[in-house]
Amino acid sequence: MRSKTNFWRGLICLAVIVGSIAVAFTMKPNLGLDLRGGTQLTLETKSTDRVTADAESTDRALEVLRGRVDALGVSEPTLARSGDKRIIVELPNVQDPKKAAEVIGQTASLEFREVKAPADESTKPAKGEVVLPDESGQSLLLGPVAFDGNGISDANAALPQQGLGDWVVNVEFNGTGRGPWRDLVTSACQNTAAGNRIAIILDNEVISSPGIVPELCQSGGGSSTSITGDFTQASAEDLAALIKGGALPVPVEIIDQRTVGPTLGAAAIDASIQASIIGLALTGLFIIFIYRLTGVMATIALCVYALISYGALVLLGATLTLPGLAGFVLAIGLAIDANVLVYERAREEYHENPKAGLLSALTTGFSKAWSAIIDSNVTTVLAALLLFFLSAGPVKGFGITLTIGVIASMFSALVVARWLTEWLVKRGWVRQHPQVSGIAGISSVRRWLNDHGPYLVRRAGMWVAVSLAVAAVAIGGIVVRGLDLGVEFAGGRQIEYTTAEEITPDQAREAVADAGFPEAVVQSSSGDGGENISVRLPNIDEDQAEQVRASIAEVGGETVQVRSDTIDPTLGKELRNKAILAFLIAVAAQMAYLAWRFRWTWAAAAIVSMASVVLAVVGVFAWWGKPIDGVFLAAILSIIGLAVNDSIVVLDRIRERTRTRDIPLREMVNEAILSTLPRTINTAMGATFILAALMFLGGDSLRDFSIAVLLGLLFGHFSTVFTAATLGLLLEERWPYNPDKDPRNKVDPYAHIVDGRGMPDEGAIV
Repeated sequence: MRSKTNFWRGLICLAVIVGSIAVAFTMKPNLGLDLRGGTQLTLETKSTDRVTADAESTDRALEVLRGRVDALGVSEPTLARSGDKRIIVELPNVQDPKKAAEVIGQTASLEFREVKAPADESTKPAKGEVVLPDESGQSLLLGPVAFDGNGISDANAALPQQGLGDWVVNVEFNGTGRGPWRDLVTSACQNTAAGNRIAIILDNEVISSPGIVPELCQSGGGSSTSITGDFTQASAEDLAALIKGGALPVPVEIIDQRTVGPTLGAAAIDASIQASIIGLALTGLFIIFIYRLTGVMATIALCVYALISYGALVLLGATLTLPGLAGFVLAIGLAIDANVLVYERAREEYHENPKAGLLSALTTGFSKAWSAIIDSNVTTVLAALLLFFLSAGPVKGFGITLTIGVIASMFSALVVARWLTEWLVKRGWVRQHPQVSGIAGISSVRRWLNDHGPYLVRRAGMWVAVSLAVAAVAIGGIVVRGLDLGVEFAGGRQIEYTTAEEITPDQAREAVADAGFPEAVVQSSSGDGGENISVRLPNIDEDQAEQVRASIAEVGGETVQVRSDTIDPTLGKELRNKAILAFLIAVAAQMAYLAWRFRWTWAAAAIVSMASVVLAVVGVFAWWGKPIDGVFLAAILSIIGLAVNDSIVVLDRIRERTRTRDIPLREMVNEAILSTLPRTINTAMGATFILAALMFLGGDSLRDFSIAVLLGLLFGHFSTVFTAATLGLLLEERWPYNPDKDPRNKVDPYAHIVDGRGMPDEGAIV
């Protein structure tokens, strides 16, 4: 029966692998703008006296914007409504955000009015009339609106028929606009005192006020006209695009603008690929060194995991962003955790009963590790999904990437690795030489822990006090130094430049201050081929941004903008609130899950431990002055999963050992900690290789992400031992479990725990 099961397991593995290879070689990944370069605009619709900004009016505005984007000639643009009042516009390869914003974001209130007479300061317009200056600056009294842009059917830029002179914009009227146009022409032809003129107004500015030629008066207006003015080809084409697109049903405001140069995105992809390859290789070598031949099988399964995860991302059409790359690379390191759990349990089983053989030890190892693997991965997926649903911007890509990664890692560990390792231990040569399998025998570290391991929980209260002291130091950093909120949370504009000559942040800071921006935060950031200069300011316009660039160019030579992020302070506050909400909901969700799977005392201890790890990392970043941005949020939600995972592994062992109840609680908890330490060390090393490669090879954002997660790993391991286990122990001693008072357990509450025969766990400590 076991051979038949492994046959079907292998058949499924081959089918998935072949499918993943086919997807990887036939489909291209959907890259976010931060990787392929371009401009992203987030627009928010605003209510007026006549129209309310809601989902319906925003959808109409989106269709108008789509026409404008098409007129720009951008390849593969993306427009989508986000919520009821926001529109996300992605323009690949558009590096001129000023032009894009001008053409796309204008309200385009196009009006046609009759010129009544010249005006001065004493002119008082009647109801519906306005006084505006014409192209030359002369004030004109204009009559009520004859019709607006909704009467236009088409518009295009062209040269006059003779091919000489300025560009013009030819306009064609639809059924709605033809009648009002004829009436306007008739009225203007009769007003000889004003020169038979009409005014064409765009966003309350006269763009053209031509006189009506006699031929047009005789024809009565017709169904088309030409707008003349001081147009270049570019300005005529932009105006034609606005007119053809029509007026937006509601005004829009740009609240978020991001621009990334294509070379910067390519550098991030290259860095992540290199980090993945190097980290994967180092992790594989480490696992092979520790687990020998079964380590070889785990490394093969790890490569299969990377292939399956990438294939799933491409097949689902998930947008791969910079944080998403970080999540993909991180998940590679975490994918080895399940294998480590299984192999360590298999080593224990073989050490206790070597006569049962390698296959029996391995099978029991998979069975006993099952509950810890499930609980660990569920908590990670909870954090990742919350990140996807509650965050905004590129960080959403991290959530979906990590979720796919976790699912793929479980498949690779529980199906692929099991298929390969069971095939391996059935080989006659391996059975005759069990030491080469990596399962026979225990490591020197585990042997020392078994024989001379310290009594870590002897002073449980002291360790809890130490945890409180660490939390006080972290809170002190937040209070004293404050949090350096990035543009994503604080609002403002952050621009990254490359310079021909290498300059220090101090030199750039002085130059920017001399240009009139003393409040600018100037830092160095890793770029393509060297250090770039990053400047963060409150909201500034394009002219001010050019002043900043020019000031840096004075000391750094030729200076090119490679990245620009602009976020409205209101949006920054909203994103900040969403980040806090995501954390609180993640804590509540994981607390509920752990309370279901374990007793409330251990669940509360695990959550307090996780919160202390998050607080410690935030405190370090506060003391260090590192930015708190969207990528840091991704790191924090990763840390939540990692910290709870560590606690779950220890709690799972406590849950199993509670079944015997033949030793005091403190000794049992201490043994559970010591028996899981080898897994903790080996898993941490595997993830560290990946994160270290990402830290050294990735850009500034990926480096901060790696540092945060590495700190989370370090603090998490200590917190699991000295906070989760010890606090849970103290709570258990204060409120011991009494099964007789629990109506849910009329039988032995620990009868469901995995037994020595490898029966699967089907419940929890209650």
